[in-house]
Amino acid sequence: MRRCLGAAFGVVLVAALLGAAARAQPVAYPDRPVQVVVSWQAGGVVDTIGRALAQAMSDASGGQFVVVNRDGASGIVGAQAVAAARPDGLMIGFGPITPITTAAHTIRNVPFSVDSFDYVCKVFENVLTVSVADASPFRTLPELIAAIRARPDAMTYGHFGTNSLGHLSFANIVGGLSLRVVDVPFRGEVPIYPEMLAGRLDFGIGTVGGARGKPVRLLAVFGDSRSRAAPEVPSTRELGLPTLQPVLAGITLPRGTPPAIAERLDALCRQATEAASFQAVMGRLGEPILYTDRAGFTAAAQRDNADKAAVVRALGLMPQ
Repeated sequence: MRRCLGAAFGVVLVAALLGAAARAQPVAYPDRPVQVVVSWQAGGVVDTIGRALAQAMSDASGGQFVVVNRDGASGIVGAQAVAAARPDGLMIGFGPITPITTAAHTIRNVPFSVDSFDYVCKVFENVLTVSVADASPFRTLPELIAAIRARPDAMTYGHFGTNSLGHLSFANIVGGLSLRVVDVPFRGEVPIYPEMLAGRLDFGIGTVGGARGKPVRLLAVFGDSRSRAAPEVPSTRELGLPTLQPVLAGITLPRGTPPAIAERLDALCRQATEAASFQAVMGRLGEPILYTDRAGFTAAAQRDNADKAAVVRALGLMPQ
């Protein structure tokens, strides 16, 4: 009887030790393909960076990070998909967090908020610009603003979605200077340039990277200072204009994802930003890599959310 009891106790002890050892093992992540949701159109700057980052993370981990484009509603469609996903690390978001930090303040009944996500790492800042076609007569932003003032409601500009940061950034200038101009929303940045080059738009709000290589002239970048990606272009702050900051862009998760997975993703994100393949893509796009870890990105997202709420209040915008 004692032998039986001892044997049984031994089995239980071994099982307990094995269970404890298994729990102590690092997370084997990713052990299945991970969907990387990019909330913008294929072919744009965010998509290009997202694909390069996903490939570098795949190389670093030995797993599969696969980009899936879910564009629409100024990035809200993709953000909603990530917010609603199971918090198991198998669906993550990549791109500007503007849909997250502005949607609750500008869109009715958005089913997520800044607190619906965990923030893994910032990778870059999407610097916004005011641009015109090379054939445009406007050489500076003050010249363009003077023309808008002289021709109220006659001039048009494109931006990448109603209540997107591109829209809010120029609306901030319009409101601050009491201008009257017609805005035309698009589903992302890519379609703006053909319309501008064809003369159907007087100017556009885009990004430094998106404008690179196209026959357009950058008149200004939005921000307190000039962009390292376009140092010859003046900032809106130095021109004395109302200013919003660049777009924070990185990896997000559904809130409640296990911390071990978030930590693993942050480590892979850092490794990916240091990879030669990723750095080559960013160099070609002229986008500086501005990696920030989980704690820093989370704090920045919370600040960005507060800033956007203040701007929307100041502009008197109502949720649509």
